Amino acid sequence: MTRKALETEQKALEINLDDGVYGTFAEIGAGQEVARHFFQAGAAAGTIAKTMSAYDKVYSDNIYGLEASGRYVCESRLYKMLDHEYELMHSRLQNEMPGCNFFVFADTVSTLNYSKTVQGDGWMGLRFQLNPDSQPNDIVLHVKMLDNDTKLQQQAVGILGVNLVYACYRYNNDAEVMLESLLDNLHDRIVVDMVRITGPEFKDLDNRWLSLMLVKHKLSNVAIFDPDGRNVHASEFLYKKNVLIVRGSFRPATLVNEDMIKSSWQQFRNEPEIDARAAIQLAEIILDNLIINGELDEKDFLDRAEVLCAMGQTVVVSNCKDHQKLITYFSDFKIQKLGIVIGVRQLLEVIDKKFQSNRDGRLLTSFGELFTRNIKMYVYPMMQEGSEELMTSVNLPVPEGIKFLYQHLLDNGQIVDLSGFNAELLHIFSKDVLELLQADEDNWEDMVPEKVSKLIKEKCLFGFPSQQLEFEY
Repeated sequence: MTRKALETEQKALEINLDDGVYGTFAEIGAGQEVARHFFQAGAAAGTIAKTMSAYDKVYSDNIYGLEASGRYVCESRLYKMLDHEYELMHSRLQNEMPGCNFFVFADTVSTLNYSKTVQGDGWMGLRFQLNPDSQPNDIVLHVKMLDNDTKLQQQAVGILGVNLVYACYRYNNDAEVMLESLLDNLHDRIVVDMVRITGPEFKDLDNRWLSLMLVKHKLSNVAIFDPDGRNVHASEFLYKKNVLIVRGSFRPATLVNEDMIKSSWQQFRNEPEIDARAAIQLAEIILDNLIINGELDEKDFLDRAEVLCAMGQTVVVSNCKDHQKLITYFSDFKIQKLGIVIGVRQLLEVIDKKFQSNRDGRLLTSFGELFTRNIKMYVYPMMQEGSEELMTSVNLPVPEGIKFLYQHLLDNGQIVDLSGFNAELLHIFSKDVLELLQADEDNWEDMVPEKVSKLIKEKCLFGFPSQQLEFEY
């Protein structure tokens, strides 16, 4: 879909002049920045039923209820705002304006504080009708502001809010454009790292695909969805937790991937400094691994997501081939201990890259940034080519100029081998399994978990030949 990005005030005026759209703005924190744009654009009486800001916590609690977490900038607060304001809007005006599409815009935002200890983030959403006779749809997102000035962050919130309302009423037939347009007039000023769209007009939309679109269009380097395929945000379930991230291609997920997931999880939870009750495991798919023949393969991504969700995994899709970018993202959530699970070949690539790119004397600093005190790498071995000997972190052929530093990381326990792996599975490689299943060879099923093989055949994932299926009547 080709489109021209409009200025913020132009978008607000166009919505104001639409007789079929009418709604409420409820904003907590960051002033009334979104509603202000619609007032200043003119003709706001045709669009705005009410604006409000329950800035005082006591007032806010009396209107929307208490939060169990004690936080006001959170997902549950946003949904309470949408629920309360939409119910009021609909009950009071449905008979007065029967042909109108109602909406409620809500946000709860914390901008950069005076001492600059809070960077600035928030939750924003729109509950909106596209048909006066239908139930409303919801779009909910989490945003981080990047400006280093409170007023600029408030300005960014206002622009994003207008973009959101405009996208829902002008681009709702193309979810990718809806997301992409959120950055109009905001490039490099915000990060949108969670979006969830639900409702009657979006019942066929796979929200996991939305996570991929956030990363593809550089709204965020990281997006997350749970085993039910529901997009989630790290602040809602990872705050001050112990987190283990398994990095892999999962194309498809094999018995080796399952073994890596299970053995690392057991070892991580058994670490003496880990509270197993506050430990969470994630599986990560990196954007670079989704590029096939120079193109991003969205179907391939959804196939991997389908399999990982079936295995009970919460999935991270990221543009963080560099481990440091991933670590930086999760550092915002005060993670207690962060474990990263990689294959031994991938570890060698990390070491080589650090060595080759930091020969100017920054080598120690570069490794110090990656291996902080709360980070540990768990290494899954592989069979050395032409040999029965395993390649592990201990016998890894690291460059001579880095051996001393690497040995320090081993001695310090920041790089450790997985101990509970199944050596009998090390002959299995995803690329071999993929070739076999696409050719419909018999023995590929023995190399993947049973639930995975059933899912691949049932839904024809990864190019499994659908014409070979026989249906029973």
